[in-house]
Amino acid sequence: MGRIVASVRVENIKDTGSKLRCDALVDTGSSYMVLPSAWRERLGNLEEIATVQLETATQDTVEGKICGPVRIQIEGFRPIYNEVLFLDMKPSNGEYEPLIGYVILEQSQAAVDMLGHRLIPVKRMDLK
Repeated sequence: MGRIVASVRVENIKDTGSKLRCDALVDTGSSYMVLPSAWRERLGNLEEIATVQLETATQDTVEGKICGPVRIQIEGFRPIYNEVLFLDMKPSNGEYEPLIGYVILEQSQAAVDMLGHRLIPVKRMDLK
């Protein structure tokens, strides 16, 4: 399966001068917008909502911090208001790999096109 990477803008809604733009991997196995803890200061003073235990793809358990509120916009899709999950990450080749999880995708009305390896707009939201 190919990798899908999208450009994302994240902004502290209480301090609109604190924002960042990054390329993030679409990860339907993750729920949140996941950012490296090293970037937390770039978003200013965010409220720490919870500390959570997470299970990684390698079945390791790690701790993350849920913070917010933030405005998240995947390029080409509508902005949403949610939280971000900060996680201690190790850079690969000097770069971090943020993740866009399924909750963020659903709220943004973005679906994964498995054949085209891209995000496509969802025409209708689920009400089931």
